[in-house]
Amino acid sequence: PTKFPAPVQVAAEKVEQKIKKKEIQNRLDRRDWNIITIDGVDSKDLDDAVYVEKQGDNYFLGVYIADVSYYVQPHSVLDQEAYERGTSVYLVDRVLPMLPVELSNGICSLNEGEDRLTMACEMLLDGKTGRTLSFTIAPCVINNHHRMNYPDVRAILVDQDEALREKYADIVPMLEDMARLQQVLHKKRERRGAINFELPEQKVLLDDQKHPVAIVKRERSVAEMLIEEFMLAANETVAGFMARHKRPFIYRVHDLPDPEKIQNLAKLMALFGVTLKVEEKMRPKDLQRALDKVAGKPEEKLVSTVALRSMRQAVYQTENIGHFGLAAHFYTHFTSPIRRYPDMMVHRLLTKYLDLGGRSVSEQKYEALCEHSSGMEQIAANAERASIKYKQVEYMTERLGQTYDGVISGVTEWGLYVELNENKCEGMIPIRDLDDDYYEFDEKNYCLRGRRKKRTYSLGDAITIKVARANLEKKQLDFALIE
Repeated sequence: PTKFPAPVQVAAEKVEQKIKKKEIQNRLDRRDWNIITIDGVDSKDLDDAVYVEKQGDNYFLGVYIADVSYYVQPHSVLDQEAYERGTSVYLVDRVLPMLPVELSNGICSLNEGEDRLTMACEMLLDGKTGRTLSFTIAPCVINNHHRMNYPDVRAILVDQDEALREKYADIVPMLEDMARLQQVLHKKRERRGAINFELPEQKVLLDDQKHPVAIVKRERSVAEMLIEEFMLAANETVAGFMARHKRPFIYRVHDLPDPEKIQNLAKLMALFGVTLKVEEKMRPKDLQRALDKVAGKPEEKLVSTVALRSMRQAVYQTENIGHFGLAAHFYTHFTSPIRRYPDMMVHRLLTKYLDLGGRSVSEQKYEALCEHSSGMEQIAANAERASIKYKQVEYMTERLGQTYDGVISGVTEWGLYVELNENKCEGMIPIRDLDDDYYEFDEKNYCLRGRRKKRTYSLGDAITIKVARANLEKKQLDFALIE
């Protein structure tokens, strides 16, 4: 839905936009600390803030997450609507929020210079190994000292931008500690074998009329990576805490890969001279080692894509089976309650366990909640992909007849999928248009092979195409091969 029902909107407008003094007395008070947010330039729903302090050889990491569950009470109209939606949806040209803007951009958003209620996960981490030495999970009040964005943090840390370093002189040393801690945490995950899928993402740039004017690579710098590592650390800490206390909880789990798909991946890797051990209980480390062997080579993207497709979907459930991709024994989603319903439930369960007066749904409803949330997440992900594809096709509609270099990204019995080097748009050359021979699909070797001339078109081959047709309704691009 693009609009909230009237009763939900009315309830949102009634939410108090000021914090009661009494509520502050019951919480850790971190308002004097140099806590900051780091988000995208356009982000308006800021649900995570961070703080780092070097303590001897160790690091103190504070992760402060908007306390949405304080404002959205169980069984209220706001709660029911958030449950139905399950998640915010981020389309290319708009956001469909899980909660009305009075909450998502207002009292729940950790806006600069405003006192905000949060749930804190404060960790003392070993400075060499990243191991958690101790931690505290507690309700908290903070005041965001700086609303930072990814480009500025990157400019401060990587480009050593003098103007920005002067403007944010009070936090530059902390940002540098954050960058060092990010490397420690990243190496810790690497050691245990977490899988690192470095697939480039594209961002569609729009003009004032929401019309696509460019497609650029989405930058992923140290700024994005440090927030990613800090959120992973908090999610693991919270999940481990609840698992050890054997409390009912919502985990984010990722099962072992499908054995048949892993067999096919092993065959593909063998074509490039890489051996992937296929065992019944596969270890993430074995897969990561195999992926490392194609890193930086022309086949890297192809192998990574097929590897990603061989993975199962990560889902929410009450039984903890670990997270294969992250090589984590315990994992949950605690860090985005403004935009994900399971995160809000995780906060409620924490509050209930910490005996802070939080109420929760009955235990038998947890599994149904997990199933519903996983389903809504998939619907949202499909909508976001379709939105990107639509805008890509709209962009290419004005480029009919133009030629591009690309790479064969998929081979099927009905044709070749080609991804363009310049903007990563993908289209298909239908097999019927390859009229110089009769081509047959060789599934085992991921290629089309001509029966008479024996010419082959294989996954990963470089190719030049012309944009032949663009169908906005079907979100499809057809390409023609240029010899």
